[in-house]
Amino acid sequence: MKLRGFETPVKPKDILHHNQPNVAHAMTAVPPIEIEHALVVRAADGDAAAFRRLFERHAPSVRRFVGDLLRDDAAADEATQETFVRAHSRLSSLRDGAKLLPWLFGIARNVAWEQRRARARGPQAEPPDDDASVDAAPTPEAILLGREADARLADALGALTDERRAVLLMRIDHDLGYDEIGEVMSWPLQKVKNEIHRARLLLRARLSEYLGGVS
Repeated sequence: MKLRGFETPVKPKDILHHNQPNVAHAMTAVPPIEIEHALVVRAADGDAAAFRRLFERHAPSVRRFVGDLLRDDAAADEATQETFVRAHSRLSSLRDGAKLLPWLFGIARNVAWEQRRARARGPQAEPPDDDASVDAAPTPEAILLGREADARLADALGALTDERRAVLLMRIDHDLGYDEIGEVMSWPLQKVKNEIHRARLLLRARLSEYLGGVS
């Protein structure tokens, strides 16, 4: 995926310091968190190459996150682009590279929910043709090993509220800590733990109903 408006080729030179000699050696000697912090600072100061580097690092995670929230590839692509457009205009408020991904998830969550509300106000999609699904049931083995299992998981996630789905995905898919999720959601730590626990229970119950019927 390319970020519109930031097509400048990424070059490793001068990421950490202006006109620093032997930058490649310096980058290998600096911890990744400090490199990312330097990239954030440079991008906030208008360095398009630094911002593109951040985009390339984190766009796949953001795309997967909004894709799971929206369950629509085109909408997820658009939400990812919009997330980074907004992030670029707000980078001056962020100087801690270690917290960049949770911060991006916070923006992405808002963008996704705005899209969902806009779609809800728009024209409704036509219902699928019932004839197209006749006799389409796969065998139990195919269900468990094929696309049907993925669809059931997506349906189970879709049954959660937007907030519970978001926090569960950040925890189990993106491995964010409870404190980082709390920052994204502006929730106290205990609420984060409670909501993730409830989301796990609800997801397990939905999947148990499905798996119990496959025999």
